[in-house]
Amino acid sequence: MKNWFKKGNGILEHQLVLVLDFGGQYNELIARRIRECGVYCEVKPHDFATPEQIRAMHPIGIVFTGGPNSVYDPNAPHVPQELFELGIPVLGICYGAQLMAYTLGGTVAPADKREYGKREITYEKSLLFEGVSGTICWMSHTDQISQLPQGFEVLAHTATCPVAAYGNPARKLYGVQFHPEVLHTQDGTLMLRNFVYSVCGAVGDWTMRGYAAEMIESIRQKVGDGKVLCALSGGVDSSVAATLVGKAIGANLTCIFVDHGLLRKNEGDEVEAAFRYMPLRLVRVNAQQDYLDRLKGVTDPEKKRKIIGEQFIRTFEQEAKKIGKIDYLVQGTIYPDVIESGKGDAAVIKSHHNVGGLPDHVDFKEIIEPLRLLFKDEVRALGRELGLSETLVSRQPFPGPGLAVRVIGEITKEKLDILRDADAIFRQEVMDAGLDGTMANQYFAVLTDMRSVGVMGDGRTYDYTLALRAVSTTDFMTADWCRLPYDVLDRASARIVNEVGHINRIVYDITSKPPATIEWE
Repeated sequence: MKNWFKKGNGILEHQLVLVLDFGGQYNELIARRIRECGVYCEVKPHDFATPEQIRAMHPIGIVFTGGPNSVYDPNAPHVPQELFELGIPVLGICYGAQLMAYTLGGTVAPADKREYGKREITYEKSLLFEGVSGTICWMSHTDQISQLPQGFEVLAHTATCPVAAYGNPARKLYGVQFHPEVLHTQDGTLMLRNFVYSVCGAVGDWTMRGYAAEMIESIRQKVGDGKVLCALSGGVDSSVAATLVGKAIGANLTCIFVDHGLLRKNEGDEVEAAFRYMPLRLVRVNAQQDYLDRLKGVTDPEKKRKIIGEQFIRTFEQEAKKIGKIDYLVQGTIYPDVIESGKGDAAVIKSHHNVGGLPDHVDFKEIIEPLRLLFKDEVRALGRELGLSETLVSRQPFPGPGLAVRVIGEITKEKLDILRDADAIFRQEVMDAGLDGTMANQYFAVLTDMRSVGVMGDGRTYDYTLALRAVSTTDFMTADWCRLPYDVLDRASARIVNEVGHINRIVYDITSKPPATIEWE
């Protein structure tokens, strides 16, 4: 997908920070944090350009990401030493910190003790850590810097990592072994803010208002008089995407809502009602049986996602033929979808119905993904900027494959109906307790494929185990499990067991992300 930000097109120009991607899982999250500081950021492959070509882009700073490799491996990704001679400030994170030290003459070797997770850290006085009071960072490394290049000094350490951060202030080169971009690192965003403002000289000219204006104009120029079909699920992402494209091309946009039978309780009717008042053409397609037929007997989660992805596109192809000539398809794909589906050297965590699961051929010129560069909270901010209601903007995220990834194992209508009823009860209890958005950002039920023995009414039962999941997060790349009050869990459990058939055991997921994902499949 093309990057539609066109500097010098008469709309907006921004200061630029480049994030060079070395294959880590948090790469775009770095960009998210920097944009949160009001600075425009682009993520590029580590080898996308020569040092001189990078100089010509006039970035105010460069960030090296983490990655899965060891810098001393001859096949590991590297950068020319000339990159550090451009006079452009550089911040290396994890692998990026090791790479800079190694390239400039330092030594990197396997660590005596691997560090993974939260660690206590001690900082020295530095521009990078100005105002930082937190003492916890997030580590994820097996190698460490054992000797710094000449001219560099240690700026932080942990009990097991003597070089947790280092720098050469005169050359504006800094490295951190930990991950400041994840929420687990206290004051991590402040560190990135210090880098872009105190080290790079940022002025903060990146806003959602500017993003909206630039994207609207880019879409208008791209589409012209073409006809556009929007995949509308009713979730935050597709709703904002539809509104953004609608502002660009008006009546040339048709929105299609596919009711695939994998939605939450009463959700199909709620989506239709919410969008009927908008000045767009809305077509609701009942494709429930098509999806159930395609998913019959399938248990592998990746295969489920691939099937749903292909059926998703085929449905739109069929509807497009009924409507007439369609030139473009709009999807609400956002950064977390792209990251977890794998990008460049990054590992594939799971593919998404609107990213990795797409077939090779579709009957459209191109897919338009106007939110592809944004994280969830940015999408919400954009929605508010576009004038969408707070109810719609603040809606809890729902995966594209829907309940298909919340029914473990084979999908049947019976299982979906059981899950719909149980999930509705759990969500109602969380909302009634006033915990929606204040404690829990995403909360739902999962129907496992495990059955166990229970007793109800003095009789033996052998029924499903239901898992409840609630997390708090701002970016959906990292998340902490919610400490829901016991009375809320108790009410939800009692109601589900009494009101929903075929469930006799309920468990609560107390795993954060990482190491788990938010969804189970």
